[in-house]
Amino acid sequence: MISSTIPSQTILLPDLLKDWPMKRTIHPLYEEVSSESADWVETLKPFNKHHLASFRKCKFGLLASLAYPKCSREHLRTGCDLMNAFFVFDEITDNQSAEDVQKGADIIMDALRNPYTPRAENESVLGIVYQEQAPKFHLDSYSHTVLDCSFWSRALQSSSPSSAHRFISHFQAYVDSVVQQAADRDSHIVRGIDEYLSLRRQTIGVFPSFDVLTMGMHLPDYILNHLKITALVDIANDMIIISNDICSYNVEQSKGDDEHYRMTVCFDKLNILISAMDYTGAKYHILREQYLAALKDIPSWYPKIDEYIKEYIWGVGNWITASVEWSFESGRYFGEDGMEIREHRRITLLPRVV
Repeated sequence: MISSTIPSQTILLPDLLKDWPMKRTIHPLYEEVSSESADWVETLKPFNKHHLASFRKCKFGLLASLAYPKCSREHLRTGCDLMNAFFVFDEITDNQSAEDVQKGADIIMDALRNPYTPRAENESVLGIVYQEQAPKFHLDSYSHTVLDCSFWSRALQSSSPSSAHRFISHFQAYVDSVVQQAADRDSHIVRGIDEYLSLRRQTIGVFPSFDVLTMGMHLPDYILNHLKITALVDIANDMIIISNDICSYNVEQSKGDDEHYRMTVCFDKLNILISAMDYTGAKYHILREQYLAALKDIPSWYPKIDEYIKEYIWGVGNWITASVEWSFESGRYFGEDGMEIREHRRITLLPRVV
């Protein structure tokens, strides 16, 4: 079993983008739009000093700009807001009981389903983040009257109805999984690798993130629910989970996060014949081959739908690239050494924080 008590122990990370066809691309409006979104979150004051420092280091606007490099300005803002809103919910609920997490989840879903109903006074900041502030009118630099919106009311202005409907459904599954994660924590339940992955497929928030890809498209559910499409999306989800857990492993193990990807289970499973990281990397590369094979088996409908699906599938694959690149480029997992580590792929295990 990997022990962080050995000061010089190092791990070689798998080459997560080897033979991967989707290359790094970033939205040309990255700096402008990500700054707007980050400023919006900070004006709501949802963080203490520690969480605010973490928020700034993570650069979630960078993640969105890598994940949605070809979208409109409006949809990039939605993507940036969503990544930031995920972090707010995560930080607020990180150590809460399942009962308190459920209260926050209910507030969020009520805000999403009733985007123009005023929020209750003294409600959790989650209601404001996911819905809208009290109406505030001001003049922008072009002397136009502007309504200060928050995440969802702003997103609805540029989202197709079908995409908005799917987003709400997927977000319900996401918040439900976060509540279940808290219930596991309350009961000191340690999931095996299969059970862990089943829950992680929702807590990672990939499905609502993919919905942003379709906000400018009028795609009926039966198209996106086609077995060939859902199979591809499910593989991509697992690839993002594994790559994220690989990149975040050092930080998580230093905090004693036993709910993170089951490195020790991998060791037990393989009788320490190979390292857990090698096993996980091998699993990831198997999924990569499955994904590339599935790309060749996408059905055809009619020209406009085929155009949408081609764009959507590219976006799903690009999300895999974006997740990996952001892990190294932001300071979330590797601090200031991310780009260097990306090249040599070696990390020294951090000591556990007692």
